[in-house]
Amino acid sequence: MDDCIFCKLVAGEVPATVIYEDDDVIAFDDVNPQTPVHTLIIPKEHYHSLSDDVPPEILGKLFSKVPTVAKLKGVEESGYRIISNKGTDGRQTVFHLHIHILGGTTMPIGMGPAD
Repeated sequence: MDDCIFCKLVAGEVPATVIYEDDDVIAFDDVNPQTPVHTLIIPKEHYHSLSDDVPPEILGKLFSKVPTVAKLKGVEESGYRIISNKGTDGRQTVFHLHIHILGGTTMPIGMGPAD
């Protein structure tokens, strides 16, 4: 996708602090972190969201790398939250499938609607 910022990142056209990378996925720090640790894992191939008939092996790869990235970021033991937003109501702002790994602080209780 020509206008996708994450596709540009994968292509090396946009700088990023890469935490992990293999043939299928890349993990990098969020440029607007919401917690002390805020890292994203994305597939290198473009998928709009979880609703895009993402192959099971890609979904498995994304989620199986969460503990690896959490360890690299130093939150494996203390804990972390993972989130994948979908659509405007889900507050997805970049329409390329991604998983947020949030940590480095105690997360608030609840996940209800925003104020």
